[in-house]
Amino acid sequence: MTDQMIATDIQAGVMTLTLNRPDRLNAFTRTMMDEMIAAFDMADGDDAVRAVIVTGAGRGFCAGVDLDDADAFGSARPDPAATDAEVWADPALRDMGGLLALRVFNCLKPVIAAVNGPSVGIGTTMQLPMDIRIASTQARFGFVFARRGIVPEAASAWFLPRLVGMSQALEWCYSGRVFGAEEALAGGLVRSVHAPDDLLPEARRIAREIADTTAPVSVALTRQMMWRMAGAEHPMMAHRIDSRAIAARNASADCAEGVASFLEKRSPAFPDRVSADMPGFFPWWQEPPWTAEEPEGGST
Repeated sequence: MTDQMIATDIQAGVMTLTLNRPDRLNAFTRTMMDEMIAAFDMADGDDAVRAVIVTGAGRGFCAGVDLDDADAFGSARPDPAATDAEVWADPALRDMGGLLALRVFNCLKPVIAAVNGPSVGIGTTMQLPMDIRIASTQARFGFVFARRGIVPEAASAWFLPRLVGMSQALEWCYSGRVFGAEEALAGGLVRSVHAPDDLLPEARRIAREIADTTAPVSVALTRQMMWRMAGAEHPMMAHRIDSRAIAARNASADCAEGVASFLEKRSPAFPDRVSADMPGFFPWWQEPPWTAEEPEGGST
């Protein structure tokens, strides 16, 4: 699929989503947001897609919001003092980086950022809800918001401290400076740094290892369990969902295949599919809110 602002390609179970405005260093627009969200919808709905790689065309990853895009900040401007929940529930009035970040957060497939060049503002914050971030030696990062008189967006106040720790998150956001791949590695923002020609091959290697050896339903559940428990107030909340998920997976055809393939020393052929075989309690976070209260009978 090729669009005005992005290009997608699916090969061997891996979707590569390329930000495709190389003449503008892939600067972000509302149309790009819409197309990226549609691509993640497509990935979630296609059982053949086992992982998603996000990268940029040309020499940049994403140079931030395109300030020449008339729709970049939306056509409607709500009163910042509005307290009516319905005002801020309207997607047309909310931060477009956050709309994309929340869609990535809800994705059922692993997402790998292959940061090939400069990425600032939304170019950096869109990476935060992705699961694995790797960078070219030519990559640059910047939480430049304070230097523009604004604040971090794309729900990065939730994501960034969880990824790199509060002190590092605040230092990068307070200063607003642009920094290189080695500092991103040292600060925990990226997993590894690679020569430019090695970046996409490494991203594909990671994606293929997931696609070739793991059960898609298990991966989808694991992704949501990890991310949604990042803000849990007590480990009991994780224990509860672990217990439900283990019970469901133990009774699945995937579990039988996983054990059989291990004993028979062969590659697994997992039969369950994300589109049809997610357990009945999914999505559990839409149930009435859980509490961290321990069950009767003690804490174990």
